[in-house]
Amino acid sequence: MAEQKNRKKTQAGIENLGLEIGNRPPQATEAEEAVLGAMLLEPSIVDSSMAELNRDCFYDKKNQMIFEAMSSLVTEHVPIDIITVSDRLKAQGKLEAVGGSIVLANYSERVGAAAHIEYYIKILKQKTIQRDLITASYSILKSAFDDSTDVDDLIDMAQSRVYDAVQNNVRKDVQEIGSVLNDVITDIQERQESTGLSGVPSGFPTLDHITQGWQPSDLIILAARPSVGKTAFSLNIARNAAVDHHMPVAFFSLEMSATQLAKRLAVSETGLSADKIKGAIKLENYEWEQLEYKIKDLAKAPLYIDDTPSLPLMEFRTKAKNLVKNKGVRLIVVDYLQLMQGPAELRGLREQEVAAISRTLKATAKELDIPIIALSQLSRQSVQRAGAAGKPQLSDLRESGSIEQDADMVIFIHRPDFVGLSENPEDKEKTQIIIAKHRNGETRDIDMVFKSERVKFIEMDEALDIQAQMLSGRTVGSAMNNEFE
Repeated sequence: MAEQKNRKKTQAGIENLGLEIGNRPPQATEAEEAVLGAMLLEPSIVDSSMAELNRDCFYDKKNQMIFEAMSSLVTEHVPIDIITVSDRLKAQGKLEAVGGSIVLANYSERVGAAAHIEYYIKILKQKTIQRDLITASYSILKSAFDDSTDVDDLIDMAQSRVYDAVQNNVRKDVQEIGSVLNDVITDIQERQESTGLSGVPSGFPTLDHITQGWQPSDLIILAARPSVGKTAFSLNIARNAAVDHHMPVAFFSLEMSATQLAKRLAVSETGLSADKIKGAIKLENYEWEQLEYKIKDLAKAPLYIDDTPSLPLMEFRTKAKNLVKNKGVRLIVVDYLQLMQGPAELRGLREQEVAAISRTLKATAKELDIPIIALSQLSRQSVQRAGAAGKPQLSDLRESGSIEQDADMVIFIHRPDFVGLSENPEDKEKTQIIIAKHRNGETRDIDMVFKSERVKFIEMDEALDIQAQMLSGRTVGSAMNNEFE
């Protein structure tokens, strides 16, 4: 009953708006009658028509009632003809409202209707999209005049309403397994011939081998305890994609300012110490030259930073859509998930709020068809647990189990020395990148070294090569310069 009232209210709104601008709402009543007449004549087209159309595809109220009567008969597996439809309309008390059985007889006499059914259905769907766009615009217009409406919410609502108006009327056909396998074979052939990755490169060979790059529509959760290196690792990933592969990357930093992030990137890029970049120690003249030379590529890289604190979820969606559309962004990083603001109605219900944030991040990744890497905190339980070498587990994800559920990948950063599991000085830099969940691939631990003074992660094999070069008589400065080339 409520749905029926909403439909009447919406249609009345369309009609009123049409009168205001001097136009009739988009409609094709002759095509509506032709489709209904064809369904009365040809039982073979009933199912296909029902699959393509719904009540809202008919503008004329009489035709809506006739289609609904037909739908109820199909649901009950009753054949459709003039007699059965008339009886159903009579039972519903609507026969007189549609004009009696004579109207059905007139519809069924439309010559050629059955032969052109696909064309008529196409017309009805086009008119439906036009009306839905008018309805969306009408709703956006009313909200825009309402001063109590938040502008960011308005923008997101406007984008979603227009998108839904189109997508609701686009149906995806079922596919035969043979045609799907042909697509699979073609994809396999392309990948065999290509030496590149299918997704956005991380810049870490082992990780890229496992993931084939960060895949479109995936939500990747990167989790660790505070100060273990989440931001550093995610900056490395963003830098590698933007600088080495010239792929546009957006970095949403809710914790650190854009200036702080840029300084971290400068430290990693130049090999200069953080104290010198921050100004605690003065730079020598040759170091100024080194700084200017080595940040040239970084300065030209398509890396976009947004440092809005406590970023509202809807504002994030709006910005993400604009970045993908206007800048061609291929990867989004959010640092970090728990600092985002969820829906206002869920404030104070922390678990539900985090769940809503997680679901929205996944939905945004799917809608924009790009990977989103969201950083997340781990609970204290991860460092208090005995056994399992103190490694974090999926259950350690903080504040909501839905994070694990929504994520396509969950990656942990584990440093044994940081959690007090090793006092050996040689283990100080050793780090494990733990792929704890991978919906489309293997789970695995990857050994790395974290050079904290350089804000840089290095795979273990590369670190051993650098150490061997240093021991072979090359200077430390030369080796480190090679490392950060």
